Amino acid sequence: MERKLTCCLLLISLMVIGITSSGANMIKKPPNTKFHYYSERLRRNLLANTLGLTPPMGWNSWNHFNCNVNETIIKDAADGLVSSGLAQLGYTYVNIDDCWAEKVRDKNGNLVARNTTFPSGIKALADYVHSRGLKLGIYSSAGFFTCSNTMPGSLGYEEQDAKTFASWGIDYLKYDNCYNDGTNPTARYPAMTRALMKAGRPIYYSLCEWGDMHPATWGFRVGNSWRTTGDISDNFDTMMNRADMNNMYADYARPGGWNDPDMLEVGNGGMTKDQYIIHFSLWAMVKSPLLLGCDLTNLTQETLEIIGNKEVIAINQDPLGVQAKKVREDAEIWAGPLSGYRFVALLVNRGTWSTNITAHLEDIGIPPKTKVQVRDLWEHKTLEETATMNLTASLGAYGSKMYLLTPLKEQSS
Repeated sequence: MERKLTCCLLLISLMVIGITSSGANMIKKPPNTKFHYYSERLRRNLLANTLGLTPPMGWNSWNHFNCNVNETIIKDAADGLVSSGLAQLGYTYVNIDDCWAEKVRDKNGNLVARNTTFPSGIKALADYVHSRGLKLGIYSSAGFFTCSNTMPGSLGYEEQDAKTFASWGIDYLKYDNCYNDGTNPTARYPAMTRALMKAGRPIYYSLCEWGDMHPATWGFRVGNSWRTTGDISDNFDTMMNRADMNNMYADYARPGGWNDPDMLEVGNGGMTKDQYIIHFSLWAMVKSPLLLGCDLTNLTQETLEIIGNKEVIAINQDPLGVQAKKVREDAEIWAGPLSGYRFVALLVNRGTWSTNITAHLEDIGIPPKTKVQVRDLWEHKTLEETATMNLTASLGAYGSKMYLLTPLKEQSS
């Protein structure tokens, strides 16, 4: 009896093996290797920090101060975010850019804050920023030195530096691409990803690869945002060029991973008020990180009105997380969907002459003949008349109109 049972079990086993083999082409199982197991586990967990579900908002030292940064400037920036009311609007990151560390690591290979400019150390600075209800960011590079060539990069020191950042209480890392060893950034940047995942503290990871190897196509598995362009400058043409370049990657942005056309220049003086309004409007609707780059201790009322526009900020922070796109070139129109079946549209005049621009609702994604409530987000008023087919605005030189469009339910007769 036992021998018959054994034979039956053997026969069933052979049948199962045969069925499994014959079905191999229908169900492809992943290779059972240690490399594949860890690569799959890494792929699933690269963004386990749960940060960046909406684009980050805050301030960065580089655009205004460049290398002339110290702990007083960082503390003043934190105080400025709070006292101006910007922190309550969501500007919570205070990010130190390049030039904060000594050029040589200590005897244990650790990064050391520059004694002449950050004498209290980064840990004490983080404690201060946290005491203001804000978060502290820091900077490094996936190379041997940072871009200023005044301090070490983190190439080869990823785990050690990530642990150092975590021990200091860092909340955000901007990771540049200078003085690297020539290897592909798709290898160098994930090394820091893995290090941050093991550091014991959630740290927002901003890839600053300049868009060279199209990081939008691979950045979502590596970091929380990625630069799609070279550095911005405080002039209108360069700013619009960065917006155009960033537009090519619109489909890759999503909650947890954002395209980054570089930091805001609003308030630095190189553009007019109307040009800065276009700048801020575009960065908001394309779901860029909103990182201020001006001197927060010397804010004008004009600048504060631009960067403090609650309605425009709400577009940036909309939970749907879909990046707006340029939908027309001849008459420049940018548009995108929002949560609650709403839409945002921006009509832009890049020229030095006045012009009329018409946006067709169908181009924006709204079915023809739909009645739409129109709200002007810079005038802060809802237009009396609803739109049904198109929307026309008369724009002066460098003028723009930003509208929140809400389709209305048809009234039953």
